Amino acid sequence: MNAAQLDHTAKVLAEMLTFKQPSDAVLSAYFREHKKLGRQDRHEIAETAFAALRHYQKISTALRRPHAQPRKAALAALVLGRSTNISQIKDLLDEEETEFLGNLKARKTEFSDGLNTAAELPQWLVEQLQQHWSEEEILAFGRSINQPAPLDIRVNTLKGKRDKVLPLLQAESADAEATPYSSWGIRLKNKIALNKHELFLDGTLEVQDEGSQLLALLVGAKRGEIIVDFCAGAGGKTLAVGAQMANKGRIYAFDIAEKRLANLRPRMTRAGLTNIHSERISSEHDTRIARLAGKADRVLVDAPCSGLGTLRRNPDLKYRQSAETVANLLEQQHSILDAASKLVKPQGRLVYATCSVLPEENELQVERFLSEHPEFELVNCAELLQSLKIDLDTGKYLRLNSGEHQTDGFFAAVLQRKD
Repeated sequence: MNAAQLDHTAKVLAEMLTFKQPSDAVLSAYFREHKKLGRQDRHEIAETAFAALRHYQKISTALRRPHAQPRKAALAALVLGRSTNISQIKDLLDEEETEFLGNLKARKTEFSDGLNTAAELPQWLVEQLQQHWSEEEILAFGRSINQPAPLDIRVNTLKGKRDKVLPLLQAESADAEATPYSSWGIRLKNKIALNKHELFLDGTLEVQDEGSQLLALLVGAKRGEIIVDFCAGAGGKTLAVGAQMANKGRIYAFDIAEKRLANLRPRMTRAGLTNIHSERISSEHDTRIARLAGKADRVLVDAPCSGLGTLRRNPDLKYRQSAETVANLLEQQHSILDAASKLVKPQGRLVYATCSVLPEENELQVERFLSEHPEFELVNCAELLQSLKIDLDTGKYLRLNSGEHQTDGFFAAVLQRKD
């Protein structure tokens, strides 16, 4: 890192470490304002800024109010998160900064003794996880989500097949491999400019984590069916389900945010999908939903959640969430699941999913629903995946984690309405 890159990184961190906005939004805005920054400059700034987020517990232990000392925070990120030797950056340092970094390295044992600094998790999240997990499990989780995520993509089966696309990517020197569980997925170890790639532009490829692809597979949509994606967002799973149906049948993609649905529409066109009807709703109680009561073959509820399974990609999220925000989400999830269940026809399927690792948002939410809705029963996810020839057994629920499965953290329960 050179002096100019360090100055830019410090300016980014001054804003990013207030945690008032998503970190990727802060970074994107900064790069828009500084259009002359080259590709290597952007890489150095982004990697160091995200290293600061991933090692924020240690940095905030060593620095009071890191956002007010962003240059030191950037230097600490280089040493703690990017394996930079102090000697490599000595020309950038004044005497005080040299002493600060020396003291930082000397505190290695102290950092490993505290669970929050060793796992790089804020105290509120450590306390939440301690209700369910051992210290070893918390530490393993913290370490697994403190690694950068690879780029997973899905082959759109309307336009291509994985066994044809994978060799093309490998021939282009992309470090590409087939995902182990999803038959649609390809994992890129080295990120490429996918949004400019011919196979992305023509709709053959979509960015989608393998865990998210598995949720679509659990929906199990068939041609000619009526499907509801209750919280569609920008539509990654909607598109996967649409391809699964080969454009036959009808998908209703609902969301409360018009902006998210607006992002879905060009993706539908690019993917060649014509069986998706997207519609903004005011809430889960919107009267427009009622017309589908008891008519849907399958309903997917990808519920609003804490997002704590996505911390590899969004390391700032653990500082923008709290025990209070999680508590507020629980009632919202319960209400949405209750409303969505009314759309499922007899023998129809209801899939409840989150990208959270917290049992309160996952298993406990499903258990509460089943206690209130005896007309539904749980379908064993392990058996369902086995029937799809997917060699993955996480028990009656789908539970994915970054350390074991190399996906984002996902949870899913498959429920079926009785006759």
